[in-house]
Amino acid sequence: MSITLTAQAAEHINKHIEKRGSGLGLRLGVRLTGCSGMAYDVDYVDQANENDHIFEDHGVKVFVDPRSLPFVDGTEIDFVRQGLSATFKFKNPNEKAACGCGESFMV
Repeated sequence: MSITLTAQAAEHINKHIEKRGSGLGLRLGVRLTGCSGMAYDVDYVDQANENDHIFEDHGVKVFVDPRSLPFVDGTEIDFVRQGLSATFKFKNPNEKAACGCGESFMV
């Protein structure tokens, strides 16, 4: 089982945690929503949950709850800037389909 980060994603996460003044890393999860069924749920972690799976890449910890792990296992998290927008992008080998707007996916 693994979650990986690109160097750009790790740099962005570290800068954001530094700006916040606290944080252990990034939480990656999924929630039921959207036209394809699931959406990524990303937040910063100040306290780990007891059952979290913790992955570390480029010096950044990524926390995943046990319920979400089967849907995101093997995912690479990137951070992409395009014009005036910047966002996390997910390369998930479990995705079977994604909606046209990019907000949700199906496994």
